[in-house]
This record gives sequence, structure tokens and C-alpha cells, in this order.
Amino acid sequence: MRTSYKNLLAAATMATMSFGALAQTTWNMATPYPEAEFHTRNIQQFVADVEKLSGGELKITVHSAQSLFKHPEIPRAVRSGQVEIGETLMANLSNQNPIFQVDAIPFLVTGYDSAKKLWQGQRPFVETYLKDQGMRLVYTVPWPGQGFYTRNEINSIADMAGIKFRTYNSTTEKMVSLMKGVPTTVEAVEIPQAFSAGIVDAMVTSAATGARTEAWTFSNYYYDTQAWMPKNMIYVNEAAYKRLSPKAQQAIVDAGKAAETRGWKMSEEVFTETTNILKDKMKYRAPNEQLIKALAQIGDVMSVTWAEAVGPNAEKILAPLR
Repeated sequence: MRTSYKNLLAAATMATMSFGALAQTTWNMATPYPEAEFHTRNIQQFVADVEKLSGGELKITVHSAQSLFKHPEIPRAVRSGQVEIGETLMANLSNQNPIFQVDAIPFLVTGYDSAKKLWQGQRPFVETYLKDQGMRLVYTVPWPGQGFYTRNEINSIADMAGIKFRTYNSTTEKMVSLMKGVPTTVEAVEIPQAFSAGIVDAMVTSAATGARTEAWTFSNYYYDTQAWMPKNMIYVNEAAYKRLSPKAQQAIVDAGKAAETRGWKMSEEVFTETTNILKDKMKYRAPNEQLIKALAQIGDVMSVTWAEAVGPNAEKILAPLR
């Protein structure tokens, strides 16, 4: 009788353990940036919060630095369900929908306050696009303002002509083309090698990326133009989301809200910190009036082209900035 009781207890214990194992869901997350990048650090806190808030029901494994999918492949991977959650630079989807182009129009936003207003106008349209694609937005965080890194001094837009410029999407390619430069697509994790190999001689990116890649080892000048503030978005496969329990779904929502608030604050802090590093390590320059005016004119051309492509919704997107 005692042996029977022990057997029953063991069986019950195994059943409980099996149920617990079945109750936990594991997701994979594809991200394009390395562990050291502040976006990735924010993501690591996000996934820790999800696991905690879901009571261990949902565990997300982060695959950083394009280790699971290349950056351009991530949206399709999430849409098709190859991976449940991913991160993408929003402007990289400019070829899919023109609403994303506005993220990289020079001098449309002038700092974090105006960037928040732009996001307020963009958000409903981004959410609608993702929903139509079978995906759901979780949160969005901006990069610090974009600046130019060059080997040679730049005094006017004419000095950009013929320079092989690192770009990262169709919108930055358009800007470099308007500057008469040579646009060359290079992902963030490949920047040092691209400079060393002579594939590019200049780039436009944030102070955060410049500091992380130690831009002073392959470039000489940093022009603090703060030309635009592109955003990264984190999004999930809608079908995978709906398969979760209500508790796990709410964990993603709540952790996402916290990550967005934390991420915007991190971005501002990183901007100050990394700009100071670049000032110390490189020949730091504030762009002269002539260069700013020329870049603003390019921004005007790109704004008109963007508004024509978007149609009536362009004014709705920009309304909070007015």
C-alpha cells in the first residue's frame, strides 16, 4: 500500500512538472544590432520584464547582431512566423510603404520633443500597416540625431560629391544621391570592415553608433548635424501573439510600454555621452550655415516627394509637428 502511494505521488509530481513545461512558451527574437548597443540592452530588459510579468509563461531568446536573420530579412521572417518577434529600423521599410520614409527626412525634427510629436502622428499608420501584414507593434525607440563622419573636411555640400557614403536604406540613399555622393549600403555591424576595405569613405549615423564602432579608428571628422532621428520598432507575429494566454499577452503590452519610456530616456542619455566621446576622440565640427542650408534644401525636396507618395495622410502624420 505504501509502495502504491509512493508511485502515485511520483506520477503526480511528473504530471505537474510536465504541465509546467507545457505551460511555458519560448519565442525567438531577431535583432540586427550587437549586445553593446543601447537598443539591444533595452531589449534584454524588455524580455526579462516579459518573463517576470507573465509569471514565467513566456520566455524570449534574443538573437542579436543579425545572428538569426540579416536586418532586411527580419520583417519577412516575423510576418511568415519563422520568428515570433523582431526589431527593425523603421526607415528600412520605406520601399514597402512611404509612411516610413518620413523617419529619415533631414531637419524635419530638431530634437527629442519634435521626434515625439512626429511619432504621435506616425503611430496609427504604422500600427495599421503592421496589422495588415499580420504583425503587431510593441514599442518604438529613436536613435540619437544623425551626423556625418568623413575622412576629409567638409565645408559645403559640393565637398560631398563623389564620396562613397555608407547608407542603410532607400531614404538615406536618396539623400546621398541628392548630395552627389555615391550611396553604398552597409549594415551597422559591418561598418569598420567597410571603411578598412575602402568600400566607403564616409557615413551618416548616430553618435551612438559612431562611438560603439570607434569611428575615430577609420574616420577623422564628425559633423554634429543631428539631421534626423530614425526609430527602431519592435513587433510581433500576430498569430503567435494570439496563441498566448491573456496574461502573457498583457505582459508584452506592459513590458513594451515600459521599454518605450525607458528607451527614449536611454537614447537621450546615450546622445550626450557618446557625443562627448566623439568630441574627445575626433575632430568635432558643428556644420556651418552654408552646409545646414544646403541639407535643409535637400530635406525640402525629400519632404515634397514623400508627401506626394503618401497623399492626404501626409498632413495627418505631420499635424502634431505643426
